Amino acid sequence: MKTNTHSQKQLTTTPLAPQVAKPLWDRILLGIDQHAADLRIVRQLDGAGTQPPQRIYPGVPLEQFIKKQLALAKEVFAVYEAGPCGFVLARQLQEGGVTCYVIRPMKLDALGKGVNTDKTDAAELVSRLDRYLAGNRKAFAVVRVPTPQEEQRRCVSRQREQLRRERQRLAAMGRSLMLCQGYRVLGEWWEEKDWPRLASRLPVWLAERLTIFRTVLRTVEQQLDVLTQAVAAQVGKARPLGCGPLTLASATNEVGHWQRFTNRRQVGSFSGLCGGVSSSGPSHVDLCITKHGNARLRYLLIELAWRMVRFQPQCRTVQKWKHILLQPGSHSRKRKQAIVAVARQLAVDLWRWQTGRVTPEQLGWKMA
Repeated sequence: MKTNTHSQKQLTTTPLAPQVAKPLWDRILLGIDQHAADLRIVRQLDGAGTQPPQRIYPGVPLEQFIKKQLALAKEVFAVYEAGPCGFVLARQLQEGGVTCYVIRPMKLDALGKGVNTDKTDAAELVSRLDRYLAGNRKAFAVVRVPTPQEEQRRCVSRQREQLRRERQRLAAMGRSLMLCQGYRVLGEWWEEKDWPRLASRLPVWLAERLTIFRTVLRTVEQQLDVLTQAVAAQVGKARPLGCGPLTLASATNEVGHWQRFTNRRQVGSFSGLCGGVSSSGPSHVDLCITKHGNARLRYLLIELAWRMVRFQPQCRTVQKWKHILLQPGSHSRKRKQAIVAVARQLAVDLWRWQTGRVTPEQLGWKMA
């Protein structure tokens, strides 16, 4: 019997290459309404309508959700409003491969229906994200996500300001308690040099109550001194005369990175010191400042502007407004308007100086 030689040979087969699943969608848009306990997420696939909202919890469920979306689409975009939860979610999404936009909080009930829920907010965020990616850059205002190092530096100066206000509040509580009993006391009544003389004038029970405030005040002052030194050490010795290290460090921490701005208009807008306008047809009215930007930076700039008028009246910015600021008989309203203009220009000058665009001599500054 004739045998088949081919059947006696071992057949060698090459293994097939693993099949890689292609993404089903070009892009997925995610609108996130963030809360401390959970996230409400509305999803949109390509140009289709929005899907029903999903409740996702932080941690492992969120990580699994992100991986699933990245496997389903070529690109994944997400948007949520800045709030008390900070930028942890944005960093987590970006590390996972999602393009995330953190935006300025805004009114999402565009039609004024009076219905505002987590579901409607997330759906509106998706709609605005779709328009933003289509080219409408006014759909929302994007907030810059600071680096962890910038955020840590900023926390130091902000904590110092919080303790300063806490000291002011506790001191006022002590003065209010004494005033209720007929004792009007001014100044820093809790200091060691003033307290023995004050306590001898007060009833025993009132001195005992004030001792509690005094103990907390002295503890707050100790921590405030430590934070003051830490903030002052964040900047170098080069600074304009009248601009202390605390002011310069706090302003720099609020900005985060001076190179983030590309022109002076962006600097003025971030400070919120630009004037508003109401114009329609033949009517045109100049309004007060917009207060659109960083409120802490705006406070620092106004304070710095008054000090520059006192310590550097020769600088170019002050000289431009000397006919109002250096004139004793000027109206208070005109002086306020002028000091706002000086503060706005100071923000631009600080940006130009920190980025190396100009030198202090060109600005007419005297350096400390």
